[in-house]
Amino acid sequence: MTGRAIGNGSPTAEAVGEDCLRVLVADDQDVVRSGFRLILSSYDGLAVVGEARNGEEAVEAARALRPDVVLMDVRMPVKNGIEATRDIRNDPRLSSVRVLVLTTFDIDEYVYDALSAGASGFLLKDAEPDDIVAAIRVVAAGDALIQPSVMRRLVETFVATRPRTPRSGSSAAAAAAALATLTDREREILVLVARGLSNDQIADELVISPATVKTHLARIMGKLDAHDRAQLVVCAYEGGLVSPAL
Repeated sequence: MTGRAIGNGSPTAEAVGEDCLRVLVADDQDVVRSGFRLILSSYDGLAVVGEARNGEEAVEAARALRPDVVLMDVRMPVKNGIEATRDIRNDPRLSSVRVLVLTTFDIDEYVYDALSAGASGFLLKDAEPDDIVAAIRVVAAGDALIQPSVMRRLVETFVATRPRTPRSGSSAAAAAAALATLTDREREILVLVARGLSNDQIADELVISPATVKTHLARIMGKLDAHDRAQLVVCAYEGGLVSPAL
């Protein structure tokens, strides 16, 4: 089913309206893909335009179908979800495609790596249907962190327990130089993002408007070359701005 619209009553890629969010489901289990298709097809404004059984198919289908969001399982044959996520996020033609990682457990050793590869967030496979749909819509809108406090706990746990990936001198220097370009206010906001606060919560904490927070975040993303909030969390932890024990 690589690169093809799915059947079983689902709309073809060409038949989906412009105002409808297009979703690609990548999972090696038939029952999981079928379950997500049934759930999503019952909501207005969503359409599953394709399925993939492994990471390689997911990348090919993303290039062929250009979905708004890819629901990406991690543990798949041929190419895992982390590698597939990295391929999608590194393809300039797929710059508008967001990846939402599917995981069985709320703490999964691969999710941190998936975020580092460019995923916009993660979703539990047993989440409630309304939460699944809400997560897709949030990610499609460009917001990465669904359930920020859960994401914070996830990153804290694995930054604390996994060995750090050695960086070359040049890459470490580049990361330090990027963080050094942040203003004091921007560093303050980056720390709060890493601690799981939403824009409104950051605004309340710093006694500024949510619009001002959004402006600062856009500048921070530009300086750190981060495409969304998930990448900002990774930058904050790897750059030492936030320690695992908050």
